[in-house]
Amino acid sequence: MATVSGAMSGGGGIENAAFETPSPSLGRQRPWNSASSSASSSACAPSDPDFEEGPCGWGGCTPEALQLCNNPEGYLAVYSLLATFQGIVVNGLVNISISTIEKRYELNSSLTGLISASYDISFCMLSLFISFFGERGHKPRWLAFSAFMLGLGSLIFCLPHFSVGKYHYGAKPEDTCQAPETVSANMTCNASLKSSHHKYMYVFILGQLLLGIGGTPLYTLGTAFIDDSVPKHKSSLYIGIAYAMSLLGPAIGYVVGGQLLNVYIDIQIPESTKVDHDDPRWLGAWWIGFLACFFAIWLLIIPFSMFPKHLPGTAKIQAEKVSETHDDGSEALVRIKNIGKNFKDFPISLLILLRNPVLMCLIIASSSEALVTTGFATFLPKFIENQFGKTSSFSATLGGLVLVPAAVLGQVISGILVSKCKMDLKSIIKFMISTCSVALLLNTVFLFAKCRNEPFAGVSETYNGTGTLRNLTAPCNANCGCLRSMYYPVCGRDRVQYFSPCFAGCKSYLVDSNMTKIYHNCSCIGKPIRENGSEDFLFEAISGKCPTQCRFLPLFLTIFFFAVVFTFMAVTPTTVAILRCVPHKQRSFALGVQLVFLRLLGTIPGPILFGVSIDSSCTLWDIDECETKGACWVYDNERVVYLLMGMSAACKIITIVFVVLAVYFYKPPPLNKALSPKDAEMVSAVHT
Repeated sequence: MATVSGAMSGGGGIENAAFETPSPSLGRQRPWNSASSSASSSACAPSDPDFEEGPCGWGGCTPEALQLCNNPEGYLAVYSLLATFQGIVVNGLVNISISTIEKRYELNSSLTGLISASYDISFCMLSLFISFFGERGHKPRWLAFSAFMLGLGSLIFCLPHFSVGKYHYGAKPEDTCQAPETVSANMTCNASLKSSHHKYMYVFILGQLLLGIGGTPLYTLGTAFIDDSVPKHKSSLYIGIAYAMSLLGPAIGYVVGGQLLNVYIDIQIPESTKVDHDDPRWLGAWWIGFLACFFAIWLLIIPFSMFPKHLPGTAKIQAEKVSETHDDGSEALVRIKNIGKNFKDFPISLLILLRNPVLMCLIIASSSEALVTTGFATFLPKFIENQFGKTSSFSATLGGLVLVPAAVLGQVISGILVSKCKMDLKSIIKFMISTCSVALLLNTVFLFAKCRNEPFAGVSETYNGTGTLRNLTAPCNANCGCLRSMYYPVCGRDRVQYFSPCFAGCKSYLVDSNMTKIYHNCSCIGKPIRENGSEDFLFEAISGKCPTQCRFLPLFLTIFFFAVVFTFMAVTPTTVAILRCVPHKQRSFALGVQLVFLRLLGTIPGPILFGVSIDSSCTLWDIDECETKGACWVYDNERVVYLLMGMSAACKIITIVFVVLAVYFYKPPPLNKALSPKDAEMVSAVHT
């Protein structure tokens, strides 16, 4: 990295060559290429022996063709590819596979929330150390290591599919009403199957931990390398493009992953038993995307290993930048003591950042936003599926097509605005206040998603006045020997949903030309609801859930789209503000500190809190013959809406409060400032 060194002059102040107009007499970069060696002079190179600008290649192998990529644009292209694949896996495929993993491995939302949070746990544990030691290291090689770990994590995450064996969904659950003795053999508890699949949760956690290790250098050292290599007014544009590309990954992950869920989990559907996409037992091939990303990500190790420690021209760019560090004496302290070069400087470096009020306010604000953003990213497909009665694959695809493009648009718009308007640090923070305020107002979108639950016999209403709520068994099906472990909903002609044909009391069925099962002789189903004098129904029940009467989905998605746009318009400005408010040599470390707090306060508790909240709204659990609780089948829609809206509004209010405090605390540094008594006092205080 291009570091900035200051030298004490005689008895005066500090002369910082990095903030003065560069002169050819100050030194030139290493003459690896005669055409470019005289293109830029450096004020940093002679004062930093570790500063290296070199060609693109491996050792002495530096083909001329590779030099076309040895610039910020070339690095940005490769970085964007890695960020895209990281987004595909971590924020796309993992999120879209949650519902399928829950059902396949018999996990509830709290456990899958823990799996989702495991990525952030490893990210949090290593972020400080990687960002601190990598600050002066070879950042492109760190990103090659990042690609290696991301690919390995993708491979580990899909391994449970290959070790768990074929998916067995049991006999056809068109279990019509039968005598209890005919099904008694199936009602015994098989203890050997009780928890056989739960052990794979630890494999998923291991995969997420490896993905977290790989993601750490990407958003600390990788982002700082971009800021190193471009002029200050272009930094927000380049970072915005890079972050937008990282958000393009989840879009691809949602769309491609959603289509893969239409492929049967074992590819070949068993001939003995047929299931279709509308069958609740259907599970898609969630693992294919992870396997493909494993190969693609490992290919990116090659280009990252070719980049030099610093791109040509970096020294000149650094020499032309003017500091906007918060005026608390930290800039002078870091320059004088050359803090960050040795491991013993780690506590002092961390203390300097923790005492920066502007940085800490921005970190807390971004952590609050991350909590709600990560929660929605994990459970949005599940929310759409249950709230609006859509299939899991359609919900995942729809959520990805609306959520992620809006996030990308917000990143790009904010990056362009900050760059074109050449905003200073204080203007950037004020811009964040406005975007967060608009996002808070649009948070009322959840009021338009409040769809009532469709009638469900034994859950939300009784069986035509018989039986009790929260009890699937009633006098009309008491002698049918129904199994609660076999969820196969049917919709009665009375527009009431039943857990299965057996619980509806149906004794026979036919299959029409569209392969739809039509049930007859159903003792629990009431009279049909007539509309406009329509004829009697030709059936008593058909397979599948009852169609939802809620028509708010288009309105919800429209408002939610703009809420996401304004939410993500604050992401790039936050990163740029953090890079500017701290000493130059602590930028990567500051991003590392931010990401630690982001995980501890935001993305780790986010999925867990959302999972627990959603589970608390469950009205019908999957309980097998062993009385083991699995995934939730039915949620209280109204309770889910109020919980999500309350959590989202609270987080956004916290964000706005701390961004306002950041504006209040920020003090810009005066130009050509000498070592003030305050600076000297801080230097003395930290080292005594």
